[in-house]
Amino acid sequence: MSIEIHGPHPGGASQEEMPFAIVRGEPLSTPPKDLYIPPDALEVFLEAFEGPLDLLLYLIKRQNLDILDIPIAEITRQYMSYIELMKDLRLELAAEYLVMAAMLAEIKSRMLLPRPGATEDEEDPRAELIRRLQEYERFKKAAEDIDALPRVEREIFPVSAEPPPMERAPRLPDVELKELLLAFREVLSRADMFTHHHIQREPLSVRERMSRVLEALNAAPFVEFHKLFTVEEGRRGVVVTFLAILEMLKGHLIDLVQREPYAPIYLSLAGKAQE
Repeated sequence: MSIEIHGPHPGGASQEEMPFAIVRGEPLSTPPKDLYIPPDALEVFLEAFEGPLDLLLYLIKRQNLDILDIPIAEITRQYMSYIELMKDLRLELAAEYLVMAAMLAEIKSRMLLPRPGATEDEEDPRAELIRRLQEYERFKKAAEDIDALPRVEREIFPVSAEPPPMERAPRLPDVELKELLLAFREVLSRADMFTHHHIQREPLSVRERMSRVLEALNAAPFVEFHKLFTVEEGRRGVVVTFLAILEMLKGHLIDLVQREPYAPIYLSLAGKAQE
């Protein structure tokens, strides 16, 4: 419900009577007799204090007082006024507020009462309170300076972005002649184990072995290098097969393929590896 309240016309009585208020767009010339405003409808908001020292510092700064020469009687009066106001508003008072009120009352009484035989070296009753107020002010200022610094999730918001997925086909390494010879040496070492089983020699043809290798590559897209050799034929047989492979490489009829360096060597028909 919106209520607009108008004051008296500056020029005195107006020709047309001003409404007392406008409620939901309807003017009211007289206040309702049954209008009731509960006590809790009006709230008084005080400054937010973090403790009795914070309240004292607020009272001192509000009146531009010198913190080294506090008028203890006036500050005590204002402090007690705030305490009474907190009680009237049914605010829960912490024990340290009451302790500070007692301390102020003690300092006030010590300054008002005559001090017979007082010497110049006697400490000011306000000295301890001033020391605590100065220390509290320093820490409060440091806390405000720290709070003013940029803070993550307040002024600074870290962001992160996942890189897009990158699919890159691995480049097949080039097969060196050295690796081919090392693989052939392994085949020769296994072929030597069956040399003593040969009883008779048969003529071996490089052309015939080339045809056998082509048949194997037509049956499977990739054939491992050592599987093209029959070690039971002995050294002569594997040498002829190796010569056949070299001839086919020279004529660009087959390709050598490796998945990664030092991986097993495979043979395929020319052009099939790229597919």
